[in-house]
Amino acid sequence: MTSATDPQETRAPALVGLDDIRAAAEVLRGIAVRTPLVPFGRPERREWLKAESLQPIGAFKLRGAYVAASSLAPDARARGLITYSSGNHAQGVARAAKLLGVPAVIVMPSDAPAVKRARVEADGAQVVIVGTASDERRRVAEELAASRGFAIIPPYDDPRIVAGQGTIGVEIVEDLPDVAAVLVPIGGGGLASGVAAAVKALRPATRVIGVEPELAADARDSLAAGHIVSWPADQVSRTIADGTRTQSIGRLNFEHLSRQLDGVIVVSEAEIAAAVRLGAEEARLVVEPSGALPIAAMRFHAHEAALQELDGPVVGVVSGGNVDPDRYVAYLESPIPPEG
Repeated sequence: MTSATDPQETRAPALVGLDDIRAAAEVLRGIAVRTPLVPFGRPERREWLKAESLQPIGAFKLRGAYVAASSLAPDARARGLITYSSGNHAQGVARAAKLLGVPAVIVMPSDAPAVKRARVEADGAQVVIVGTASDERRRVAEELAASRGFAIIPPYDDPRIVAGQGTIGVEIVEDLPDVAAVLVPIGGGGLASGVAAAVKALRPATRVIGVEPELAADARDSLAAGHIVSWPADQVSRTIADGTRTQSIGRLNFEHLSRQLDGVIVVSEAEIAAAVRLGAEEARLVVEPSGALPIAAMRFHAHEAALQELDGPVVGVVSGGNVDPDRYVAYLESPIPPEG
């Protein structure tokens, strides 16, 4: 593993605040769905799932993508949008461009789920396929943006993105004021940053806990090291949780998570697959592997310190439900490991 920080970038970026998140919520009225909290498991556990899989694009990414795109000056927006993503942010930008009536180009990795690529193309965006390294797709997107004059909509390391994703945290606290802990997947860190910023501003005592696959646990390593740590592309590409295959978290996201996150739980591939099944069986939700990370932590890692001595309900953010049908069928037959 290597450090992903630039020695010249020493000034920490400013954190996104509650006012920014509330402003983003106004922008999203009529665009993003206020998703429900769905009961999960046995009632005495007081566990809920924030079903972002029910967004119009099947994932939370519409929130940040639309907030960022709509913030652009009209002439900049009219030239077109471009981003780099393994799938859900790609769909978010493609849908935002369609709603705003502007062109979009999406740089996607070759191992992106076919269902996500198909939905990006269905919204009229042009797809450019590159290798599996997140650094490569970012570089290609930046080169295309420079040559075509498109505005880049970053997937996570951007205050507009963080503010948009933070609206999820506001909704959770408003709908469940006594929430004791919120579990959230970590990929690049935009979702976890926004949720942590909102929840800690509204209810500081509530724990916000990140969840990562053990095959892509760069955020855990970064927080432990005190600086951003990057994992090689061939290592993070092993996890079935394709939305977490980023090689490192962003600078803004590191600042949020290092200050506002109460811990990181790491889960196995078998636990992730089983959690997809549990989402269907116990909450009647279609859950993709990345969205199943909090379910895996809730069910198989309840013994960990971050989830001990909680005085109130627990919410897991199901970030998305976009999964290829053939793989989904296999996940539904996954064995269920012993509970933690």
